[in-house]
Amino acid sequence: MNEAKKNNPLKTVMTIVLSLGIAAFFMWFALRGMDFKTISGYFAKANYFWVVAATVFGLLAYWFRAVRWNLLLEPMGYKISNANAFWTISFGYLMNLTIPRSGELARSTALYGVEKVPVDKSFGTIILERVIDLVCMVGFLGLTLLFKYDAILSFYSYVTQEQKKEVSTEQGFLEQLLAGWGIADVSAFFNTIKIALVILAIVGLGYIFVKKKSSFVSFANGILHGITSIFKLKQKGKFILLSLAIWICYYFAAYLVCFSLPETSEFSIADGFFIIVVGTLGMMVPASGGIGAFHAALKLGIGALFLSMGKTFEEGAEAGLAYAFISHTMQFVIMLVVGVISVPFLTKARNKMLSSEKI
Repeated sequence: MNEAKKNNPLKTVMTIVLSLGIAAFFMWFALRGMDFKTISGYFAKANYFWVVAATVFGLLAYWFRAVRWNLLLEPMGYKISNANAFWTISFGYLMNLTIPRSGELARSTALYGVEKVPVDKSFGTIILERVIDLVCMVGFLGLTLLFKYDAILSFYSYVTQEQKKEVSTEQGFLEQLLAGWGIADVSAFFNTIKIALVILAIVGLGYIFVKKKSSFVSFANGILHGITSIFKLKQKGKFILLSLAIWICYYFAAYLVCFSLPETSEFSIADGFFIIVVGTLGMMVPASGGIGAFHAALKLGIGALFLSMGKTFEEGAEAGLAYAFISHTMQFVIMLVVGVISVPFLTKARNKMLSSEKI
């Protein structure tokens, strides 16, 4: 499978609407009970030198990822330019701002357009990248557990308490609603629905697989080829160093923003571990560009850090929300600007390749 299939327009629109709905919900949750005028006051006193410094590390992460991607594709016989890898990665991140997780396929498709690397094989290497990123994320989680265990307990305690409040309210409403329909055992009712949904999902997936078996097998083989490329790496040491460099850049891109606000400027290196873990978890939520989910996560996370320091959660929530707006805006601008710039560069590279094929 060398080219990505066209998406159903209705499905695309529904996906975008759903992701925007998720983003709106989490933004509402993040801003709930907060005075936005107070939060906006943080922006006026912020030192944006540190935001610019963080931006440099954010861009460096793009470049290191591009060079590392080249190492993954090399064992399969594809030697691509680091520039094309950089611009296709940038284009992929731009697509993630519209439909969550669409950037991976967009990135593979764009690379095929400029380097003729089959989509299934490059997509397999991207899956491998995600596995490696997960390992690095677990590493930061380990550092957080080691140095900021008290903050994690505060974070967990606060979140679970809030969830219990929400769940108890929701259950009371559902019990009354279902009781009116003659359903007394709510737990059994929802268990039945869950089992029915699982059965429907299995039947649906089975039907799709039977109808598209050859396409699935071909695509799966290409992905497997991409994933197993790590075992054929010629420069394993360089690959490891690049992987570490990417996440060190992510760390500084997150940590340096702390120095832009007086309220978070005294955060330690260990606090930085906690922030990158919480922020990454927020960005994993399928909301457009992490909007809302990232803000809610940092509101809770920095609120938990303040609790562990003997301060109030409310102080931390305000500072966390201000930090989130500054940090997320920085990331958004990088993805938008570099992504838009990537389009003419990729178009030029594609035209150049097509011209060389005609000769």
